[in-house]
This record gives sequence, C-alpha cells and structure tokens, in this order.
Amino acid sequence: MIAAQGLSRAFGGRTVVDAVSFEVNRSEIVALLGPNGAGKTTTMRMLAGLVKPTRGSVHVLGVELTRATGPDLRARIGFLTESPGLWDRLTVRENLRVYASIYGIADADRVIARALDLFELTPHGLARAAELSKGMRQKVALARALLHEPPVLLLDEPTSGLDPEIARSVRALLRERRAAGCAILVSTHNLDEAERVADRVAVLHGRLVAIDRPAALRQRLMTGRVVVRLAGDPAPHLPIVRRFDAAPEVDGASLTLSLPRAEQEVPALVRALAAAGAGIVEVRHEMPALEDVYLRLLGEDRGRPAS
Repeated sequence: MIAAQGLSRAFGGRTVVDAVSFEVNRSEIVALLGPNGAGKTTTMRMLAGLVKPTRGSVHVLGVELTRATGPDLRARIGFLTESPGLWDRLTVRENLRVYASIYGIADADRVIARALDLFELTPHGLARAAELSKGMRQKVALARALLHEPPVLLLDEPTSGLDPEIARSVRALLRERRAAGCAILVSTHNLDEAERVADRVAVLHGRLVAIDRPAALRQRLMTGRVVVRLAGDPAPHLPIVRRFDAAPEVDGASLTLSLPRAEQEVPALVRALAAAGAGIVEVRHEMPALEDVYLRLLGEDRGRPAS
C-alpha cells in the first residue's frame, strides 16, 4: 500500500538515504530499525511527501506521490512526527478540531469525541497542550494521526518516552489498525518493541541492510547449537549425548550441544535418548536475540565498501 523504489536523499552533497526500496502491505506492520543518523526520519518524511527525494519514487495505494498527487495522497496517510508538534495554547479538543477541519471530516465533534475516548483523553479534552505530560502529548499526536482513519500509517518513534502502560496500549492500537487493513511503518530504536509488534523488520543504515521477518533474520545467525531439557538428572544419559557432541554443556537438567548437521542429528539424538528411557521435556534450537542479529547486520554493513 506504500512503497519506496530506489529512494535516495542527499543534503549538501552528503547522501543520507541511498537507493532504499521496500514496501509495506495491507494489514502489515514493518518496523524500521537503525542507529542515530541512519536515515530513518528522512525516509519517513520522504514517504509522507514532506521531503522530496533526490532520486527514486514513492507510491501510495498504487499511485506515485508527486507534486500533483501529493495533496490527495497525503490525506490518506496518518503521520506521527518525531515530536508531537501540538499547538501549546490550544486545548486538546481544539488541536484535534484544527486537523479535523484540514482533513475535511464530517461530523467532526463525534469523530473527536471517539478519538478522545479511544485514547482515554476525554478528561483532558479542555486542557491546553502546554499543560500535558510528554506521554499525554504523544497520545494526542497519535489521536490526530488516526483521526481521519487513514489506510497508511507512518509513525516515527510512537512510544518514545511513554510509560509501560501507555506504550502497551499503543502497541494494542497498532495491532487493531493492522487487523482493520492498515499498512503501518514504525520507526523505532526499541528492538524489543519491534519484535513484539512487527511482521517484518527493515534494518536501515543509510541503505537498506536487510528486511525480513524477525524469526528469519535470527535464522541467519543460527549457531548450530541445540538445547535439550530432560526430566531429572541428565548424568545417566551423557554417554549417549557424547556420541553427538563430545563436550556438551550441562546446566541443571539442560544440555546444550553443538550440532553442525542439526537437521539430521537431532532426530537421531532424540530417538537414542527415548530408547534409553530419558524423559525429554524440550528440544529447541538456540536462537539469537534480535539485538544480536541487528548488531551483526550493522557490523557487516560497516565492513562493506561504499557504493
């Protein structure tokens, strides 16, 4: 529903985003990860039509985003910027009413009331934006981005600085919007949040380093290590285990083995243990954390020659 094709942007001769191509589909959440200065915000602003690409194009709902199509397409996008950008002297209701007018929303009072209720902001509707906490301001900004029920959401650090309860409610809201058919791109530094909410993760470091499902990215760093947890003391079964790995790691009832040919060796190991009467509670591949994958990908990218 929103796609970047060869998207590049240079400022003063320095390329910040270099030939980035990816798409976010209907009913999908993609998390955009990258260190500070990786080009995440610039990419988001190009996708929203706020910054013109040096090269490349953006398509929204199958239509190229240009100067001529921009006004109509931007009305189909909900964009949360890095900072909420509220009018401090206006109340929460007044802030939302301004945007309802910009979007041409009919029955604005009803829509605003629904948004306030959704974000539990009704008691704060008459408070001026300057009086709100950072978390409350972020909720108002999210309500504003969703006010016109856009099919595409671009959210730059949507839970930054929020307390855990509010952050959890934001994640739940994103899942609801995904279920309703939204295409959602979330820029975040929070790897745990990316894994909780995203269908796919895109790692950006000026250029697109990788994009895939979190589990598939972790698969790239599979160690060939397998964890076997037994019921009771594993000592009687160590002679069997050592047929497969001469030096298994023992941690209580768990054994960790290095198996270079895990797909062939694990079934044979399980059969041998079962035949010896071992109570097998769990057998699983040792999976790296998404953080390990992220750091490895960035490290590999830094080692590549510049294009």
